[in-house]
Amino acid sequence: MKEIEDIIQAYRKASEAGKQTALATVVHVEGSSYRRPGARMLVTDDGQLTGAISGGCLEGDALRKALLAIAQQKNKLVTYDTSDEDDLQFGVQLGCNGIVHILFEPINAADPLHPIALLEKASLAGEATVMVTLFSLDAYDGIQPGTCALQAHGVLNSRITDPHLMAALLPDVQHTLDCRTSYIHQYQFDLHTVSALVEWVAPPVSLIIAGAGNDVFPLVKMAQIAGWHITVADGRPSHANRQRFPEVRHLLTAKPEAVLEQMTTGLQTAVVLMTHNYNYDKAMLNGLLQKQLGYIGVLGPLRKLERMFQELEEETGRTIDAGARQNIYGPTGLDIGAETAEEIALSIMAEIKMVMQGKSGLPLRDKDGAIHEPVKTTLPEKISSTEKRNSDPITCAVTSELHDPNASTV
Repeated sequence: MKEIEDIIQAYRKASEAGKQTALATVVHVEGSSYRRPGARMLVTDDGQLTGAISGGCLEGDALRKALLAIAQQKNKLVTYDTSDEDDLQFGVQLGCNGIVHILFEPINAADPLHPIALLEKASLAGEATVMVTLFSLDAYDGIQPGTCALQAHGVLNSRITDPHLMAALLPDVQHTLDCRTSYIHQYQFDLHTVSALVEWVAPPVSLIIAGAGNDVFPLVKMAQIAGWHITVADGRPSHANRQRFPEVRHLLTAKPEAVLEQMTTGLQTAVVLMTHNYNYDKAMLNGLLQKQLGYIGVLGPLRKLERMFQELEEETGRTIDAGARQNIYGPTGLDIGAETAEEIALSIMAEIKMVMQGKSGLPLRDKDGAIHEPVKTTLPEKISSTEKRNSDPITCAVTSELHDPNASTV
């Protein structure tokens, strides 16, 4: 979500300055690639780039394609084919031995549902959303409708007007939302075959830190870099104040009961207890055990956490079973030999990310298979190791919009 939020901010600044912009989106990948479908980059007409669609190797050529899309005011699909190991001759130097399909969309500010407007709705939703981007892999003559729909809060914001296409999309959008996984599907539209990146867009991680001591500063800074939404809570006004934490989204100077009442929780919410006040942390833990959260971390030794469990059971009369304890990570953080506040913050961030993504935390060199799971697709395999596309390794499909070339609906 941080990349999306950065793109939104860059678009606002560009619009205020009277600049034209285009959005580049990775819509499909065959083989290996640095970025997966859903990666985005905003390009302004004076060459400023926000976001990334590769590790830096595609951005130069993508800039030229984006400027062409802006000049012609037409969506364009560009295919970067580096399945040939001798890719240096094309000046691309992907080094990934994959095929990347990137859609370039000039932004029409007059359209209330242009791609950036839909991204902004996703950013403000505060929950998981589904973005739909339609494209065609047919060389040169394919239709490229682009980013055209967003499912948020049970409502589909869409520029799609074809009822048959809408009827086909709706169950796939709901399936993507339910499974929390992106898919690529094919649909028939106006005697054409179009593909759709039906993308699950996770909300940003909401990090709630109970504690406002000096050891919290590195965790706040790292979470900011990651684009997480940060709340700092502490009962001490001398510690929990804007002079010490000017950059956090929410600052709560209150007792545990009041903090718990103001918390917005969910599976993308992580709470770390690090006040160094045993009774404050215990009261927070008591309330957190009754909430649905993605992660609860407790700073300090295991015996501290076990003592909390025992006292809470004695004081409340309820049993804290294995299921409830499963989501409590104490001591918080991964075992990386952390000593300093900065290293501890790194270990906590890594563990939260691991838990949120359902990963193992093992070294990548010990992982079997690809680093990232590929986006599931129903598309036929376009290119194999023995079959090459009958076109240039870098192709630009210059296409028209559906129906009226200037139309904004699909």
